[in-house]
Amino acid sequence: MAFHLGNEESQGMSEMNLIPLIDIMLVLMIIFLVTATVINPTVPLDLPNTDATVSDLPDEILQISIDKDSALFLDEEALTLVQLQLQFEQVSKDGSNPNIHLRADQDTRYDMVAQVLAAASSTGLTKVAFVTE
Repeated sequence: MAFHLGNEESQGMSEMNLIPLIDIMLVLMIIFLVTATVINPTVPLDLPNTDATVSDLPDEILQISIDKDSALFLDEEALTLVQLQLQFEQVSKDGSNPNIHLRADQDTRYDMVAQVLAAASSTGLTKVAFVTE
């Protein structure tokens, strides 16, 4: 005595259900994208050397230089960070927004570069360019 379910004419399922596989792939893709944005690789760098060309220079330029000992210079005049902040405030009070060309030695501390950028930003000077060789 044979046991049958349904018609004898009906065939079994001949296709594979891909929905669970697609769901798993989407979950894996989301996990990969989230972890890829969180992971920040640390790469040892020795900056800067470029071969970029400079377009037309603006009329008013403040050239800030930082040597490897974190000493600040406005053009060729040595000054402290407080004096630089006062210079930035004086220039911004004049109503001009000059371009700041920041020349930092590749061995200088990033902290000093960040402080100069913060000083410029706090006085409203936003046109900053990094000078490289």
